[in-house]
Amino acid sequence: MTLTERIGLAALHRLDPETAHGLALTALRMGLAPLPGLVTTDRLRTTVAGLRLANPVGLAAGFDKNAECLAPLSRAGFGFVEVGAITPRPQPGNPRPRLFRLTEDRAAINRFGFNNDGMETAAARLSRRPRDMVLGLNLGANKDAADRAADFATVLTRCGAHLDFATVNVSSPNTEKLRDLQGKAALSALLSGVMTARDALPKRIPIFLKIAPDLDTRGLEDVAEAALSTGVSGIIATNTTISREGLHSAQKVETGGLSGAPLFEKSTRTLARLSLLTHGRLPLIGVGGVGSAEQAYAKIRAGASAVQLYTALIYQGLSLGAEIARGLDALLARDGFATVAQAVGTGREDWL
Repeated sequence: MTLTERIGLAALHRLDPETAHGLALTALRMGLAPLPGLVTTDRLRTTVAGLRLANPVGLAAGFDKNAECLAPLSRAGFGFVEVGAITPRPQPGNPRPRLFRLTEDRAAINRFGFNNDGMETAAARLSRRPRDMVLGLNLGANKDAADRAADFATVLTRCGAHLDFATVNVSSPNTEKLRDLQGKAALSALLSGVMTARDALPKRIPIFLKIAPDLDTRGLEDVAEAALSTGVSGIIATNTTISREGLHSAQKVETGGLSGAPLFEKSTRTLARLSLLTHGRLPLIGVGGVGSAEQAYAKIRAGASAVQLYTALIYQGLSLGAEIARGLDALLARDGFATVAQAVGTGREDWL
């Protein structure tokens, strides 16, 4: 982290978290944030579900909900960037305050409720995207939709021509009953609709499914079966958790999804179990609590072909993505791996 970044973070942490996040996006758009540029080596270059990545460290959805900072994010050192979630119609989300820093736990709780500008605004911004980045969109459903499952396909149909991949997000805890769509029958029907919409796009892009870390063994089995049967391209494990185990911050009493450091072990165990259940037939993206190269490496060895991060940026700055990519390259070299793909799953048993 540069001195400028350190001073900027200290100033932002004096503000309400959502206000601070908005100012960080403004600074990024105005070119005030230091950007490390592309980070890649022969070891870091990899292919995931047909996506050719300069490195396997991605930015998770939620940081740039409305696709406002695509140009600067293309130079922020990430191998891929996911924006959103986007719903068909704009919606304000839940009342503020709805984002809370848990500084003692290096974590955050949010209950945003899919606040976003809607797919028409998003599509216009996505159409102006830099072409030298791997860009995905997190698909969401409106809170008051008569058919939430259809909303995912609707957003994909409108925005898909501008994307390299899309993610079906049925795992946010902040939209009532959304996680009910993770049941096998409902999930299979939803994914089938999304895949039909994908097949009608000008280009055939990968579709990922993002799941919750709170699924039990049967729930994970259902997710794996639905993913394999419907032909999705991979699974992102995991979204935020509703668990509050082991927290110390006063804000732990807030409702919403918990992200950050406390989620690391739970999400990585879910990832490893999912790797076992899918028998290596689907690439997995590991997300949840990644704040260092060592943690990114642990998720890769647990079965992830790539990783994503977001909450750690609150505490370590936007340059963290590039730092993790460089550190991961060193760890792969230390252990004799010529490529990151060679390391995938080599430590899975440690998490089962």
